[in-house]
Amino acid sequence: MTVNMAMWRKALTAMPHMERSEWDRLDIVAKWLVSTRAAALVITIIPCLIVALLAIRAGRFDPTLWAITTFGLVMAHATNNLLNDMTDYLTGVDKNNYFRTQYGVQPIEAGLMSVRQNLAYAAATGLVALACGAYLVETRGGPTIWLVSVGAFFVLFYTWPLKHIGMGEIAVFLVWGPLMIAGAYFVVTGEWGWRILSASLPYGLGAGSVIFGKHIDKYEADKAKGIHTLPVLLGEKMSRYCTIGIMAAQYIFVVALVITGSFGLSLLLVFLALPSFGRALQAYKRPRPIWPPANYPASAWPLWHVSFSFVHNRTFGFWFLVGLSVDVILHRFPL
Repeated sequence: MTVNMAMWRKALTAMPHMERSEWDRLDIVAKWLVSTRAAALVITIIPCLIVALLAIRAGRFDPTLWAITTFGLVMAHATNNLLNDMTDYLTGVDKNNYFRTQYGVQPIEAGLMSVRQNLAYAAATGLVALACGAYLVETRGGPTIWLVSVGAFFVLFYTWPLKHIGMGEIAVFLVWGPLMIAGAYFVVTGEWGWRILSASLPYGLGAGSVIFGKHIDKYEADKAKGIHTLPVLLGEKMSRYCTIGIMAAQYIFVVALVITGSFGLSLLLVFLALPSFGRALQAYKRPRPIWPPANYPASAWPLWHVSFSFVHNRTFGFWFLVGLSVDVILHRFPL
């Protein structure tokens, strides 16, 4: 079996479909990247980069602690994705060409991977994440053990029961906002404060908009399966307008961070993401179309609202990082 670098790159940028013959030719790393939905892990890389910049700004950046924290968080996210597929397979959620199996391969449902193999991948990946957490607890001490414990809780119980009782969207906001940014900042620096917690909110809201969009796209399927996501509880139309409000709130919080003097004017560079927000706004004003538009990537369908949220969140995150980088330079090396 040879290393398939082309599939590595593909799995890091998309969620590919494949047949058994193609799967069997993959090396173990490529199989891990496909089964963990590695293309989605960027949503965890961005907040870790935010943490690095915040720590540098405070003059308390520890590269070793940051690298171990980042690696542990990425492995935790990957573990959750593996457990998500296994849980949905065992509970029958992904049967009959359910939404998940349409936009990318679900290795267990497709017969490419057994439950035991999935568990082996999840156990190995989870143990790496846990080892990183144990090191950080031993090194930093204090509340770190509680941060690791809360993180483990969300990894294990997001798919069930949280997603089934309208708590999945709230969990995503908490994890990718306060827990991942403010919590990781404490681990890296040993400090905590309301300014850092406030700085975690814009990106946390963006992550929340992504999962909202995904669950809006799955509204009919989830409702039929008895999965009570927030869109199922709120209704499809209400959820679309809630997501618009969530994305708008990202900009409002950034303006508040600047007005209160927590960060400099450079943070307003996030407004360069407004064209992406505008496209998302147009998509969210209407229900998902029955058929994809002619210019819409066939490989992305039936993802619709979530695609616009994902692109907006990635664009917003990029400009947030640029603005924060400029702020760090000006703060550390004033003119």
